[in-house]
Amino acid sequence: APRSAYRNRLAVGLALSLAGDVVIERSFVGGLSLFLLAHVAYVSAFLADAKRPRFVRALPIAVYAVWVTAFLWGNLGDLRAAVVAYVIAISAMLWRAAARVGCSGVPRPGEWAGLAGAILFALSDTLIALDRFHAPIPHARIAIILLYWAGQLGIAASARLR
Repeated sequence: APRSAYRNRLAVGLALSLAGDVVIERSFVGGLSLFLLAHVAYVSAFLADAKRPRFVRALPIAVYAVWVTAFLWGNLGDLRAAVVAYVIAISAMLWRAAARVGCSGVPRPGEWAGLAGAILFALSDTLIALDRFHAPIPHARIAIILLYWAGQLGIAASARLR
């Protein structure tokens, strides 16, 4: 994909994430929806670079997504559909970030940065889910925000390191 198209799609994802940061304090579902759209923007960017499916790279992500969803299922209540949609979106983002690594032969630093960012973002979201729907985790907010910022940095850096 042209460099500008990739960067523009990432910029949309970052802007939607910023909006999610603002909204989530007032509306969990509203913030979740904006972050879901951010993941869709990231998927779009990652797909522009790597169109090959690489289903093998999706397998561990799918196992993780099913395990986390099943673990939390009984505590999700009315948010089941929203959480499942979100898990699908973030799993797709992880998969497409993983599919980019080595898509043009030798893996490039930007591909690794994008994958690292996607993993850190997903870990941040996993902590949010465990803290909110399973049991409170001491100092979770600190870990969540550090993982989230590092994840966004990795995703943003993937544009610069292309």
